[in-house]
Amino acid sequence: MTPLTEGQQAPLFEGIDQDGQTIRLSDYIGKKVILYFYPKDNTPGCTAEACSLRDGSDDLIKEGFVIIGISPDSEKSHKGFSSKYNLPFPLIADPEKKILQAYGAYGEKTMYGKTVTGVIRTTFIINEKGVISRIIKKVDTKDHASQIIKVWNK
Repeated sequence: MTPLTEGQQAPLFEGIDQDGQTIRLSDYIGKKVILYFYPKDNTPGCTAEACSLRDGSDDLIKEGFVIIGISPDSEKSHKGFSSKYNLPFPLIADPEKKILQAYGAYGEKTMYGKTVTGVIRTTFIINEKGVISRIIKKVDTKDHASQIIKVWNK
């Protein structure tokens, strides 16, 4: 599969969030979307990233963004994670990894010097027309909200 690039139309998707709601990218046309892919609920890096987005959500909303997280975890896992950390945005369950694969956020990566297959932590910033404006591959999990604003304003 050819990797997605900035300037390309974002692949449309549909998934179920932690509250059982259907989330479609097409519902967000006219809004800027932060679509972030992360490996697993309740792990240190993923928790830091989600909490950074939670803590920076007011600033991100002021910039006109909506936030959507996606991982292969179940709706039930997302429900607990979202509740535990009071996350104010949807987390889509993608256990079949269809959305992850459509965005190139699942595949081979290097962890601790070994090649493994798994979720590749990536954030896509999608503009109001559904076009990928920015791709962040080196995610600063502890300060991701600020990282997004800096990358957006470049």
